[in-house]
Amino acid sequence: MHEEVPTLSIVSETCESANVAIDHRKGPRRRGDALYAAIFEATLAELTAVGYAELKMEHVANRARASKGSLYRRWSSRAELVADAVHHTLPGCGEAPDTGSVREDILGGLRGFAKLLNGPSGEAVRGLMAETIRDPDLMEVVRTRFVEPGINVFLDVLRRGAVRGEVRPSALTTRIASVGPELLRQHFLAHRSPVPDQVLVEIVDEVIMPLVRV
Repeated sequence: MHEEVPTLSIVSETCESANVAIDHRKGPRRRGDALYAAIFEATLAELTAVGYAELKMEHVANRARASKGSLYRRWSSRAELVADAVHHTLPGCGEAPDTGSVREDILGGLRGFAKLLNGPSGEAVRGLMAETIRDPDLMEVVRTRFVEPGINVFLDVLRRGAVRGEVRPSALTTRIASVGPELLRQHFLAHRSPVPDQVLVEIVDEVIMPLVRV
């Protein structure tokens, strides 16, 4: 009998039905990438359904039709599990395009992040960001796994622009590189998704370019 892999559509189920105990000995055994994909999708679904504060490893295991031990062997805490689950949804967002234009590269990078926030995992990301205020361990994980790498992407864009003479050398700071992602996150938290493309254009043309140009 073919085993269905949970998807993010499960968020419409009640928490009670999602957390019914499952006999993991029945059905084909999944390993490696297939098992991780099921766990990540179940984590995002559970995070969306109950929030980070109520997230429990055993509930994720039940939703993924996996053993609780398989989670604890790979992740020692729910913060690490959630970080990996969100990171799993980030293909293509780790690098900004290199078009030869600072404006287009920054806009392309912001569009990549906005695509993630506008997608199925957007509400899970919102919950994760909100919970960092109350959970210092989660804040540290989010900072090192997502915030700092995102800033480095835009700092690389500015460095390439400085070499071409488009960006003033004094603008090559992490503070300035963080302006675009921070404004995008603030808009997302205040207005929910989808983030209109016009907002990204305004961030670039009205804030970032006047701030960095020669």
